[in-house]
Amino acid sequence: MRDLDMRTFVLLARTRHFGRAAEQLNTTQPAISSRLTTLEQELGCKLILRGNREFRLTPEGERALEAFQDILATIEGLRNGGQDPQTLMPEVVRIGAIDSIASTWMPHLIESLHRIEPKLRVELTVDSTVRLVSEMARGEFDLVFGLDPAIGDGFRSFNVCVWQMIWAGSPKLIDKDRTYSVDELASMPIITFPKDTPPYRQIAPYFQNERILASKLTSSNSLFAIINLLIDGFGVSAIPSVTIQRELDRGLLHPMKIVKPFPPMPIIGTYQSTTHQDIINMVAEQARTSASMFCENTANGAAWTI
Repeated sequence: MRDLDMRTFVLLARTRHFGRAAEQLNTTQPAISSRLTTLEQELGCKLILRGNREFRLTPEGERALEAFQDILATIEGLRNGGQDPQTLMPEVVRIGAIDSIASTWMPHLIESLHRIEPKLRVELTVDSTVRLVSEMARGEFDLVFGLDPAIGDGFRSFNVCVWQMIWAGSPKLIDKDRTYSVDELASMPIITFPKDTPPYRQIAPYFQNERILASKLTSSNSLFAIINLLIDGFGVSAIPSVTIQRELDRGLLHPMKIVKPFPPMPIIGTYQSTTHQDIINMVAEQARTSASMFCENTANGAAWTI
């Protein structure tokens, strides 16, 4: 059994895509398929199930993956002068995060990872939860941090922290000393996050009126855009208070006094549980630590861990 075939299978399990595996190995998709077929013939079992929208390891594939990773780590250790295989890390970890994470505790996480494992390179992508979860399912990321988990074989999710959500607006539009009823709030232009995200899904039940979704509602997948729309007085928004603290301190935005608070938003981490478990577990643990430290330093209960 060639180590090239084993490396190909491990990469396939990580990327969940024959084309991307071929690109990373500088070869062709038929070559990747041939290597997989060779392994399955040698082992006498199916390792991967694939269809139009399906890619998952069989139980035999899961066991083979674990064995191949151990074998390849041992080989790599011998090539590196007998280094302990458990200390060998992949060169890159691919992280996806929503912008409220990228602008809060993500810099601390990246700094911690560089300190713990200087040779590790972090590739950070900032995008919406919907895109991150979709691309996680296609094997584009090792870990993602968003408002919804990625669901599927080989994924594990955990609660990282919780954001307090407040209604906020520009002094051009709101009276900071006034307490607004839900009906008064419903009469104002509302800026929210994209469709199919938890903040958007909370709008209708919050107002107990589906028509709110079709009237005076503007959505954006950019936190930066939402904040600027708020500052310009375009509308009000239920938004994580930690993401607008600077604007609140400068008086560009004011928190609104509301009879009915908006539900808090959990931040959820999802990671691949089938490859590079040492490094993935380390990154997940450091994410918990970075988020916890950030939450401890926020004022007025703006964020917390569970």
